[in-house]
Amino acid sequence: MGGRTCGRDPPRTGSGVTAAAAVRTIPAAAGRLTPDAPLAPLVWFKSGGNAEWLFEPKDADDLAAFLAGLEPDVPVMALGLGSNLIVRDGGVPGVVVRLGKAFAAVERLDEVTLRCGGGASGILVSSTARDAGIGGLEFLRSIPGTVGGFVRMNGGAYGRETADILVDCEVVLRSGERKTLSRDDLAYTYRHSALPEGAVVTAATFRGIPNDPAAISAEMDRIAEAREASQPLRTKTGGSTFKNPPGDKAWRLVDAAGCRGLMRGGAQVSEKHCNFLINTGDATSGDIEALGEDVRRRVKETQGVELEWEIQRVGVAK
Repeated sequence: MGGRTCGRDPPRTGSGVTAAAAVRTIPAAAGRLTPDAPLAPLVWFKSGGNAEWLFEPKDADDLAAFLAGLEPDVPVMALGLGSNLIVRDGGVPGVVVRLGKAFAAVERLDEVTLRCGGGASGILVSSTARDAGIGGLEFLRSIPGTVGGFVRMNGGAYGRETADILVDCEVVLRSGERKTLSRDDLAYTYRHSALPEGAVVTAATFRGIPNDPAAISAEMDRIAEAREASQPLRTKTGGSTFKNPPGDKAWRLVDAAGCRGLMRGGAQVSEKHCNFLINTGDATSGDIEALGEDVRRRVKETQGVELEWEIQRVGVAK
């Protein structure tokens, strides 16, 4: 589907985005541009408002040209699988970029290195590594996200994180400039990177170690079984809600504060794993975020610890 032409009026129906934040013009693009696009179907919580514009670029060149032509003050946000995201009910102003199949390829570069598109899933990356006899990437099997999200958030699980395997990443900056950033450039800390605001990760290079595919497969199966046993995967949920404080576990603190099963509207603290919030059916994003703040307050009052959000919260409250 072709792009919209410059000068098109911005969408005004249903998104809840304020007029002051509205995009005044939108550049032409080869990929798919959708005004006032519902985001709830694209995120795990199945709640939230619309994107002012949803852009699914044809390729990295298309993305770079589009961002270069977009007004500099228009916010840009990348969206992966939406597993670690609360989209607020008033919608997301500006442009949400979603990488499709053109960004989902995984290619073996040498005996221990893979080049992965920014839209490739953790399951695809870890499975390709297994088949190639590359160990050390098994943990990606357990993270319901894409390479772009792993790079941005230093995604990790089961004792490993993206900083352990990343060589470099290819990004399109908000200005439209294409750049390669090394792991050191990203200044990784726990669930955080120095990736510039508005930048979109289009590819990343991961390096592991040689290992037997059967051993890699066994480790991936162990991780999958542990995740299935401990997390509420068959519900409308998100990823881990809060970061683990130094020397402790967020779920333990939430449980100790008496929040297991706590509800706010249609949102609930999971009884299976206290560091997960659930949409029981009709929760708004406002319910989910308010429940998270209820939990943070109770943990602070009873345990003396101020939990930090790990789930990303974006957009305009309603």
